[in-house]
Amino acid sequence: MVDRSEPGGGCLCGGVGSRTPRAYKNKIPPDSPGCLTLKTQAMAAAAPLVPLLTKDLPGTGGRIKVQPEDFEVDEIPAYEPCGRGDFLYLWIEKRDLGAELLPRLLAQRLGIAPSEVGAAGLKDRRAVTRQWVSVPAHAAALLARLDGDGLRLLHATRHTHKLRPGHLRGNRFRILIRDVDASAAARAAAILERLRAWGLPNFYGEQRFGRAGETLALGLRLLRGQTPDRKVRNPFLKKLALSAVQSALFNHYLAQRLADGLFRRVLRGDVAAKYPRGGLFVVQDPGTEQARFDARELVTAGPIFGRKTFPAHADAAEREAQTLAAFELTPQAFTAFGKLVQGTRRHNLVYVDDAALQTEADGLRLTFTLPAGSYATVFLRELMKSDRADPDAERSAAAVALDQAP
Repeated sequence: MVDRSEPGGGCLCGGVGSRTPRAYKNKIPPDSPGCLTLKTQAMAAAAPLVPLLTKDLPGTGGRIKVQPEDFEVDEIPAYEPCGRGDFLYLWIEKRDLGAELLPRLLAQRLGIAPSEVGAAGLKDRRAVTRQWVSVPAHAAALLARLDGDGLRLLHATRHTHKLRPGHLRGNRFRILIRDVDASAAARAAAILERLRAWGLPNFYGEQRFGRAGETLALGLRLLRGQTPDRKVRNPFLKKLALSAVQSALFNHYLAQRLADGLFRRVLRGDVAAKYPRGGLFVVQDPGTEQARFDARELVTAGPIFGRKTFPAHADAAEREAQTLAAFELTPQAFTAFGKLVQGTRRHNLVYVDDAALQTEADGLRLTFTLPAGSYATVFLRELMKSDRADPDAERSAAAVALDQAP
């Protein structure tokens, strides 16, 4: 981890939306209303640097996203549109176009408000991606205006309701890793073998936390009742910041399980979930549930802390309490933000059985599927052994929102 502290102590509070974190510019006294301790600010900056499950296996190195076509993403919808209703469902392809620009571009060309555009998830900018979006049916007459500037309409149909965030099962990825040496394929094969057998740690990717952890730092101030550098009027920004804290807490919790050799071990009091989809329950008999875990009938589920998080018990509850304490937070900190931090559970791992590798003239072609909410950057980091595998990661939708926030 890079030490971002300054000699003599103080607080490292990066300015919201600043190009350079304020820690590099001036030292804020520890009693400043918006202050985060050195320990917590360091944790915020280090949040993306999660441990590797395959740290003992050398990676491929190389580069991705040299060309947009090197990184293809196809959304897997939660349901197929029924062909009738008051909403147009558009299967669109975007090339080298930011996710934050998509609703504005669609709205401009179709003569609707950006808020009338529905999407299930955000897709990478430096890529060729295909996904469903929804718009009101009255925009049908203007569909011929959609194509151009990196956007292409592939298919249009109808459905009975607007497409909402989270209405997807996952994403299929087809990624070219360039500039690798002749032995990279063998190294990659060893890594894939382990990930297919053990599963991929379901960490949140670095794009979740903003540039230099600034989104996370803002969320920590909000949860502690501290005064941010400027008032947060944008509700989307506030939700992003609070979600960044929830994500960092989960990453810390899961990293500790890896460090303690508990990634594939079921503990007394763990919350478990049927895999791949199913209800939650508390583990009473670790021996019995370990056998089901090993058979891939269930997975352990870590905390997304909030008002209504399904509680762990016993040993597992103690580990989760230690996670909150590490960030100097309490369960009560989440009660003031209502539905913004409801809380839930997240699978500690996802299986990547379909991950495959092929050698091409320009490098290694990797294909795999991830469920909704899991990050290709986490997979690529295991394979490439690069902390900045994705050149787009810091310029995420969250970072753009920070820049544009009032």
